Amino acid sequence: MMAADPKQQATDERLAALTLPEGGGWLGAARKDALGRLQAVRLPGRRDEYWRYTNPTPLVQTAPALDVPDQVEDPFAGLDTLVVTIDGDDISVPDTVPDGLEIGTLRNAAGADIHWAKDVYGRREAAGSRPVSRPLAMLNSAFATNGLVIRATGQVTQPIHIRTTGGTDPILHHVVKVESGASVTLLESGVAGARSNIVTEIEVADTGTFHHIRVDGPVRARHVNTHLFARLGTESTFKSFTLSAHGALTRNEAVIELTGDDAVSHIAGAAFGQGDFHHDDTVFVTHDAENCESRQVYKKVLRDGAVGVFQGKILVKEGAQKTDGYQISQSLLLDDDSVFLAKPELEIYADDVACSHGSTTGAIDETALFYLRSRGVPERDATNLLVLSFLAEAVEEIEDEGLRAHVSERLADWLSRD
Repeated sequence: MMAADPKQQATDERLAALTLPEGGGWLGAARKDALGRLQAVRLPGRRDEYWRYTNPTPLVQTAPALDVPDQVEDPFAGLDTLVVTIDGDDISVPDTVPDGLEIGTLRNAAGADIHWAKDVYGRREAAGSRPVSRPLAMLNSAFATNGLVIRATGQVTQPIHIRTTGGTDPILHHVVKVESGASVTLLESGVAGARSNIVTEIEVADTGTFHHIRVDGPVRARHVNTHLFARLGTESTFKSFTLSAHGALTRNEAVIELTGDDAVSHIAGAAFGQGDFHHDDTVFVTHDAENCESRQVYKKVLRDGAVGVFQGKILVKEGAQKTDGYQISQSLLLDDDSVFLAKPELEIYADDVACSHGSTTGAIDETALFYLRSRGVPERDATNLLVLSFLAEAVEEIEDEGLRAHVSERLADWLSRD
């Protein structure tokens, strides 16, 4: 008798533990399509090309294995934000929102025969799963129990803050549409449970602007898998930054398509952790239009045997002339036991481009550390100052000065506690 295929077995076990949410119509069709695609590719295994550095088992197993707090501190406390609260798959949406903004729930949107989310849900994820399959995102599209549907039709100056609480493990799927000339900022924080699977699909129309900041931490025992799928129109802007502190296993995937001329995409991340911390950023940016700009800036600080992973690709399609693509991934190892694994990639089919990538790993600058110590700065404080300086390039990708300063303060505060 042939041994069972581990990927097939893991897929069968996971699907047996789930039930497709009720409801038909456009959302039911999208869910069935995603389920069919998942069954064809199966859940990921260690032999899959983009899972060689990260063991997917904790993200695909059926039984919760971790204990996390129901709530964590609010990293955006003190800011004037429009707060949306998510507890499990229960979502509390504000009664009133600024002009030019619509906020609802996926559960309610599913009941509408015609809804703008129909043209986005599952479609960005399906497009982003070619040529590299993303089965955990397919699982999300098939079984998401709820999520937010956000549409910006004007200039929304007040940031939307998605604040997640509760110790359950919901599968959440958010859909964001930024209409032509509109702009919106989305903040995310909190803890969704011991094992989180969250997908956000974003459509940015011509001349639209979308800013995104996610802060994960400082929860040590948690398994997190997130996906961002975005498509950018002509002269549109997409900027995303993620700060991750601790956590047992985090894998953040971002798939960005620049489909309109003169579009701009910046995606960045800063992470620090210790011990069993394993942090994986996997990014795929596709240039499919002329004169577009993309930046990937990732920094990780690791100690006590922590592991950091970066897999980043820039694909420049034929005809995407005058592409400006930049990618940098760097790690600061605070001991000899920590590991940083990087896989930068460029694939270019146009001849008038300026693309570059680089990856470095290093230890703390002993000369700089000695300089600070010689001027009376305690070793711990001196180390934290050097860590903050190292992470600064990623944090600087936050365009709004106030939000950038706020995130920097939270980062400094968390470092001082370790």
